[in-house]
Amino acid sequence: MPWEGFEAMPLMDDDRLFPVDDRGRGLARSLYRTVKDLPIISPHGHTDPRWYAENENFPDPAQLFVTPDHYIFRMLASQGVALADLGVPDAAGHATETDGRKIWRIFAEHFHLFRGTPTRLWLDHSFETLFGIDVRLSSATADETYDTIAEHLARDAFKPRALFERFNIEAIATTEGALDDLSFHAALKESGWQGKVVTTYRPDAVTDPDFEGFVGNLAKLGEISGCDTATYAGYLDAHRARRAFFRSFGATATDHGHPTAATADLARVDAERLYGVVASGGGTPAERELFRAQMLTEMARLSVEDGMVMQIHPGSFRNHSAPIFLALGRDKGYDIPTRTDYVRALKPMLDAVGQERGLTIILFTLDETAYARELAPLAGTYPCLRLGPPWWFHDSPEGMMRFRQQATETAGFYNTVGFNDDTRAFCSIPARHDVARRVDCAFLSGLVTTGRLREDEAFELAHDLSYRLAKEAYRL
Repeated sequence: MPWEGFEAMPLMDDDRLFPVDDRGRGLARSLYRTVKDLPIISPHGHTDPRWYAENENFPDPAQLFVTPDHYIFRMLASQGVALADLGVPDAAGHATETDGRKIWRIFAEHFHLFRGTPTRLWLDHSFETLFGIDVRLSSATADETYDTIAEHLARDAFKPRALFERFNIEAIATTEGALDDLSFHAALKESGWQGKVVTTYRPDAVTDPDFEGFVGNLAKLGEISGCDTATYAGYLDAHRARRAFFRSFGATATDHGHPTAATADLARVDAERLYGVVASGGGTPAERELFRAQMLTEMARLSVEDGMVMQIHPGSFRNHSAPIFLALGRDKGYDIPTRTDYVRALKPMLDAVGQERGLTIILFTLDETAYARELAPLAGTYPCLRLGPPWWFHDSPEGMMRFRQQATETAGFYNTVGFNDDTRAFCSIPARHDVARRVDCAFLSGLVTTGRLREDEAFELAHDLSYRLAKEAYRL
């Protein structure tokens, strides 16, 4: 591609993230060559099912890369850029700025902020491999890159389904709330397209008494499930019905984004009493936390019944900025990691179902101090537990390497579940999986060169970590 006035060169180093010593780098290259083209299993994420159902061209580069991606707009916000100027919609869903080129120019002007971050790796990968861009994004190249990407996005080859196939995605899971009608999944199912897009059951709006509109959400849950959510038994039956509905659209997993990992196993009469308190909009902070804790155990029991994999994503102080939450709503970049206990928190649930061989509970963390001290020992002994990959703020080369270094010695590799990208940014999916595969190959190379692993085992593990473990853990 000609870029007059700008120095053109590859944006990416072919040996990025590999060891610097010759032997280690050579082995990492060899391992990577065997896994780089494996199909992508994306078992947990937040891409929009509307994209696949309607299969319309993405509107413009800004709406593809900037507006939906909190990794990008939170960094810009940290340097004083107004979220409204980036097209981020308000709480009512209305965007102040809708001019994609203006948004892109702001993004390009601040692109230097992403130096050294995983976001920069993902973006450069997308720019170079998808759009053939070989100059660095900046204010000087903003319009040229915008025009190049926009020209590509207008083609049929860049519609969501075509990109899904180009990315070699074997299966992808979206995440929908318990009250979602799954209309886009229904449309996709009826379309006849063969791409595997399944949903995931996320019940936070009806299990967290602090979720906005909780009491009304319970009423709606009763309406759409046909169950009497005025009673605790009816409430649990409503979850059974909704889980079955989600499974009819391919769901194999549930997801729970609680503030903590606390679980409880109350006597039935106490659980019924507690439900009566929170369902009426009452309850002290301690009682509301106890209800969330009880519901994790109840959800685990339901997973024993129906075989759905359970994911627990605790430890985020969500919507930390009250003014931003009031003006713009959820998921606007102001979720902050907190310290998280797992050993004591999970014990009530594990006492109840921890020895169930057919149950899979995948634990995630935003507290890296828990890897070696708590998570690896727990997953290294309880048959129901598996460790999810580094999540969110730790979805980075350094975070992935720290995870392998701290978890492997106690949990091994086979109590982990490979990689999932957990993204809203569609074009970052192959980039994120590429980073994970490179880091795992680098880690395996180090085990071989330091005499702790045989080469044939490293090649087998590279395949397992890149593909097999995720496919099997999520039953895809």
